[in-house]
Amino acid sequence: MFRTGPRNLISDVAGLRVGNASDARLKSGVTTVLCDEPAVAGVQILGGAPGTRETDLLEPHNAIETIHAVVLSGGSAFGLDAASGVQAALRERGIGFEVSGFRVPIVPAAILFDLRNGGDKDWGRYPPYRDLGYESVQAAAVDFQLGTAGAGTGALTSGLKGGLGSASTLLDNGVTIGALAAVNPTGSVTVGRTRHFWAAPFEIGDEFGGLGYPSPMPEDAKRILLKYRDKDHGRQMETGGNTTIAVIATDAILTKAAAKRLAISAHDGFVRAIWPTHTPADGDLVFALATGRSGIELTADAAVDLYAAAGATMARAISRGVFAATPAGNDLFPVWSSRLG
Repeated sequence: MFRTGPRNLISDVAGLRVGNASDARLKSGVTTVLCDEPAVAGVQILGGAPGTRETDLLEPHNAIETIHAVVLSGGSAFGLDAASGVQAALRERGIGFEVSGFRVPIVPAAILFDLRNGGDKDWGRYPPYRDLGYESVQAAAVDFQLGTAGAGTGALTSGLKGGLGSASTLLDNGVTIGALAAVNPTGSVTVGRTRHFWAAPFEIGDEFGGLGYPSPMPEDAKRILLKYRDKDHGRQMETGGNTTIAVIATDAILTKAAAKRLAISAHDGFVRAIWPTHTPADGDLVFALATGRSGIELTADAAVDLYAAAGATMARAISRGVFAATPAGNDLFPVWSSRLG
């Protein structure tokens, strides 16, 4: 049986802290995962419309072995500026990869599209994401807010507000795995228009309502419910404006190749929690981090357990992000807690 870590957050993985920064008027924000020590990292992109920075260096055949932080941001391509703010904050602390006497913080980043969500995007000449990135580093801690916070501030799903979610799992061999997701898919996280989450079989306790699957299944469970086709609230949105971006992390010792495999496996959680997912209108991406703080090297059997837990933990994190969303002014969609039935 899987069990959660003490916080049920990605920060249960030793060596990681998370910082959120957001702007309520903008309806957008930034979430940064800071590594106390450089961590082995990987990435897997399965969505058709990604927006990224410094992901090529994470491929196993490229030279950089470890990174210092990962950034998830709203703002579409404008949000890639957030990584510059994170870099600035880390440089002030003397953190970075040493090159010819200079320290260069390695900060991969990914963005989601939350421009068309009811927020005021009239920011003038320069977008605010660099400053939000800087602020997110100052806020980094082992405890952090879920739901309408950080990169999940302006997130939307099909028919509901999205949000920032996290979860953790402790394995019997002493390894911890954690997930963090900014949930903004074109698809739905619930079975039809019910309150029941697609990820229900993986729920631990009542971390996202404890409702299980509906019985019988509703007729609309078979409908393809997309954000831009949603007429339930008097709105017909155009195609686009989506993406779920996430981080999967462990304290096990992994190579870069194994970290990439961890990112691939975590995408199983997208499939378990969102339908449909990985569409041409989503930029779905998972970063993987391995801090190695447990000192545990995995056997072949233990690696299979880790990768299985990656998918389950990610599915839970995605659901918790929507479950924890809170209402705000000018919202286009309601929050999960307001849904009846």
